[in-house]
Amino acid sequence: MSVNTNHKENSNWRKNLYRIIFYTDSFWGKTFDVTLLIVIILSILAVMMESVSEISINYGNQLRTIEWAFTLLFTLEYILRILTFPKPLKYIFSFLGIIDLLAIMPTFLGIFFAGSQALIVFRSIRLIRVFRIFKLARYLSEARIIIRALKYSMPKITVFLVAVLSMVIILGAMMYLFEGNQNSGFSSIPKSVYWAIVTLTTVGYGDITPQTFMGQIISSFIMILGYGMIAVPTGIVSGEFIHAARKNPAFVEITCPGCGEKDHDPRANYCKRCGSPIKAT
Repeated sequence: MSVNTNHKENSNWRKNLYRIIFYTDSFWGKTFDVTLLIVIILSILAVMMESVSEISINYGNQLRTIEWAFTLLFTLEYILRILTFPKPLKYIFSFLGIIDLLAIMPTFLGIFFAGSQALIVFRSIRLIRVFRIFKLARYLSEARIIIRALKYSMPKITVFLVAVLSMVIILGAMMYLFEGNQNSGFSSIPKSVYWAIVTLTTVGYGDITPQTFMGQIISSFIMILGYGMIAVPTGIVSGEFIHAARKNPAFVEITCPGCGEKDHDPRANYCKRCGSPIKAT
């Protein structure tokens, strides 16, 4: 009888702790997540301050001590998440689980690899929990629309990038032909291609400049072409975004009656997870 009682108490303890750690529908759950966000921000600020040489010289030891304290706290939290989650492996390999692991790894890696602590800024990704804490999930739905538009744009953008890459290689080779013998900046085709990319993207570092008449003509052509090139990817993504909105403005809200999956292609007739019909065919 006592064994069953202890087992029941342990089960209740895990369930209560699970609800506090993974949900925000209670006072302690929201308090836990708000506190966690504050600690994440403070740990990121500590790493940023340590990178400033003047502060590091005077307060480096204190900041490193603070960072280890934060890391141990996050490690304890990570272990508790694994112990309380019904299916630990599902949490470990989930997006948030991987981010939680990456948040604690840099400090331990810093023991063997100098400078690894800078990767602690990955903890900033954990701040996405603010959407869950303050009931901002509707903004995540809007983000999914943007991600879906980008996904549909990838084939067109890939073709565009291949065409641009071919163009800069040709233009770079031409600049090497006209400038190579008279301009040390264009000493090879790869360096000429680098110059063509910098010019086409309108960055213009100015470290390499054409000197011949033909080189200046080609560079003028690339500059003008660059303004048009910038608009193409924007137009592709915008077109896909508008298409998705017109097709089904609320497509991310299509919920499968079988498994509850919400993230569906607006053109899909069946659930991508369980295969159940999600709309009339």
